[in-house]
Amino acid sequence: MTSRTLTGPIAFLGGGQMAEALIGGLLAARVGEPASIAATDPIAARRDVLKARFGIQVGENNTTAVRAADMVVLAVKPQAMPALLNDVGQAMTGKLVVSIAAGVTTAWIRERIVAPRGIVRAMPNMPALVREGVTALAYQADLPADDLAAVRVLFEAVGSVVSVEERLMDAVTGLSGSGPAYVFVAIEALADGGVKMGLPRATAELLAAQTVLGAARMVLECGEHPARLKDQVASPGGTTIAGLHQLESGGLRSCLMAAVEAATNRSQELGR
Repeated sequence: MTSRTLTGPIAFLGGGQMAEALIGGLLAARVGEPASIAATDPIAARRDVLKARFGIQVGENNTTAVRAADMVVLAVKPQAMPALLNDVGQAMTGKLVVSIAAGVTTAWIRERIVAPRGIVRAMPNMPALVREGVTALAYQADLPADDLAAVRVLFEAVGSVVSVEERLMDAVTGLSGSGPAYVFVAIEALADGGVKMGLPRATAELLAAQTVLGAARMVLECGEHPARLKDQVASPGGTTIAGLHQLESGGLRSCLMAAVEAATNRSQELGR
């Protein structure tokens, strides 16, 4: 997490789950203040939730929110982007624009808005909701350092941040963007296996979830390749190697690789 703070007002166009996660992260990390954060959404009930939970400014007029902001976060679904940018494009002059829409390129955005200060494409993932997300950023080389720092502050408030070339953002979407769903399936399957072997459901789910959490933390903190960590668990002739053999027989490794490939291809389709 970062100790830096945002220096200017920020507007979220779209008040869905990811916007809520980012706003909550900013306030919890004390890198933003409610008075400097605004969010728009066409659904009144959604605006009411954000207002009640965070005390931020809310409304349904996107242009008004953009004009008052220094950073504008485009937090709508990809299919809603054309209408949104048609609405606010003229008001983007001098703004730092951040998009979290899957498959939407910075070039496509630049064609539809007037003289932004900079554009950053970001792909956060669902664990941002519990401030354990990871976000990939893509941006032009001439993006001012202060603007890049401000964007990093935003996303570091909900997890880790990496920078990638924009041509790789669809692969990021296929891996970390869609990846939590793959892991949820794995946790569910592990828990089902425990239940099959006689464990109570709640116990099996706790064991499965904490095992995944602990294994992930070991990969991040031990500095060892995942294969080496796997080998440390799998003793000769033991239980783990028997289970690993079954996973290989079932094609788990190739299935996960194919899932990332399929999601990457779908992200590319959405961007066309």
